[in-house]
Amino acid sequence: MDPDTEVDYDMSPYLIRYKSGRVHRLMGTRRVDAGTDAATGVTSRDVVIDVGTGLAARLHIPSDVLAARAVAVSVDFRLAPEHPLPAAYDDAWAALGWAVATASCARASSGQEPWLAEHGDPARLFVAGDSTGGNIAHNVAMRAGRSGLPGGTRIEGMVLLHPYFCGKELVPSEGAEPRRSLETEERWWAFVCAGRHGIDHPFINPLAMPATEWVSLGCRRAMVTVAELDRMRDRGRRYVEALRASAWAGDEAVLYEDQGERHVFFLSRSDGSGKTKQMIAAIASFMASSNAQALLGPSVPSLGCDAKL
Repeated sequence: MDPDTEVDYDMSPYLIRYKSGRVHRLMGTRRVDAGTDAATGVTSRDVVIDVGTGLAARLHIPSDVLAARAVAVSVDFRLAPEHPLPAAYDDAWAALGWAVATASCARASSGQEPWLAEHGDPARLFVAGDSTGGNIAHNVAMRAGRSGLPGGTRIEGMVLLHPYFCGKELVPSEGAEPRRSLETEERWWAFVCAGRHGIDHPFINPLAMPATEWVSLGCRRAMVTVAELDRMRDRGRRYVEALRASAWAGDEAVLYEDQGERHVFFLSRSDGSGKTKQMIAAIASFMASSNAQALLGPSVPSLGCDAKL
């Protein structure tokens, strides 16, 4: 058989990898040009962060800036399986460091990125992401606590929207199809990290961390959202419980629940109406309570930060 057409791994509905190594993505490949969106008033532009790795980002300035006066840096990180984890974590970390350093230099000397100079304040920094993007945001915040950011900057807040975590020990909301779901999660996780890390590695299962390890979460405040009909909802709830009971030195861990909704429902309702509007308002309130002015989220273009596969 032709190795370019013989299936090696079928991860439908997301992607298929063939024996030749070719990857065919089944969704999430459409890209909207940067500019001003007539429907929302969001203005965006693309920037290159690292020519060597191809790391890039899209900057967004929403018309109402999520009611919190922010510039969003949406990171175009490298994808698995071509670039297994921790490549995406490394890219998000590099982009965060770039955003902080660039905003600091720009404010001091009219640096190279005017949008960060005009709208970003590294002293009021947020990381955010949804689904796997939420996983990335968590891991970036952990690295920030361990390694530090340029100029001693600290992340003011972290927002995890329906974050993607899993583990060998199932939580109640995962119990409907225990054997099948665990086997699937283990195969998928091994696929995206090339078998380097087990299903209980802290990258994917922060609940497996000892309470003392949470001290490394490098943000002052945290917000986690979960959906009532999402099979991962109890992991999000337990994340907040573990954070509150841990050695974390932060000030506030907030749980927000989307009643009657499924995982990342807002991606298909990006017009900002109904439950999506309520969720956006809750996030904006969380950010505004810190007078937040800078936001970084690993993702593709959107009103917040999406996952990519």
